[in-house]
Amino acid sequence: MTEINSLLILPRLRVQAANAVSGPLTWGFPSPTAFTGFAHALERRLAADLPAGIAGVGIICHRFEQQVYHPAGNYTRVFCLTRNPVNKDGATASLVEEGKAHMEVTLVIALADWVPEDDRTALLASISRTALSMRLAGGSLLPQRHGPRFAPRLEEWPSAQADRHELFRKLRRYWLPGFALTLREDRLAQGLQRLQETQPQATALDALLDLSRLNVEPAAEPEPDGSIKWHIRRRDGWLVPLAIGYAGLSTLYEPGQVLNSRDAETPFRFVESLYSIGEWVSPHRLSCLEQLLWHHDADPQGGIYRCINRYTDYLTDAAEGIA
Repeated sequence: MTEINSLLILPRLRVQAANAVSGPLTWGFPSPTAFTGFAHALERRLAADLPAGIAGVGIICHRFEQQVYHPAGNYTRVFCLTRNPVNKDGATASLVEEGKAHMEVTLVIALADWVPEDDRTALLASISRTALSMRLAGGSLLPQRHGPRFAPRLEEWPSAQADRHELFRKLRRYWLPGFALTLREDRLAQGLQRLQETQPQATALDALLDLSRLNVEPAAEPEPDGSIKWHIRRRDGWLVPLAIGYAGLSTLYEPGQVLNSRDAETPFRFVESLYSIGEWVSPHRLSCLEQLLWHHDADPQGGIYRCINRYTDYLTDAAEGIA
């Protein structure tokens, strides 16, 4: 893991018309890949100021407004879409359904660079100009509001564990009200194990669907009058299906070998989406910075390109009094 020396906090960014469809199975909050990709693009633009790079990205959502509506007489929600321009012959052009959402998020970007205190003001101004000129999850960043609550911050990350704990305890109060996105692959494994006790042929996809939907089940014991009561299965935490990256479907082709690829200088591979289970957690329940951060994890040989979060690892440590 890359050593962290500074924290760049971009608070309460307002994003307009962000992409709400991250994969073929789900819609809603953008995938973590959108935020790690934003941080990577920011790192490339500021390579001269941040040569050591970025060591992780924390995602905290304060507001999310999906652009959907309920048609009359319909129980399902439909995306609010715009009509494309007509074709050159006057016919209506095909309509590609795109889900959009407005959101307000705080990004906590861990930096491997140590920034001297005298240089922080100039660097923050440069970062703000650069970030607001970019897109986040396909959406446009609105001008930042005035006031200390909305001003970007650059904090030195202490080397002593006790100092880190104290600083993180203070910072997480600024992220309320809101919810931090974490990865809960352990819940997916537990769900699969529970399903396989009664359905040995169950797969991880079955467990994902079981954890993502509303399950109405009968009570284990009948009532005194012989009737059976049905109830909604309760689960611990705010669990959501999450697109976390891609898995290869083909071999890795040499640059330029596949026609019409976007980049003729980068190796090419056909992929499909990878899914897991995420959990929204209130920042005040996080015990350390490592629980918040998302990282890129690429294995070109195995064909896996995904984002990972170590919330569960440090949750175990915290329970044992280590973190």
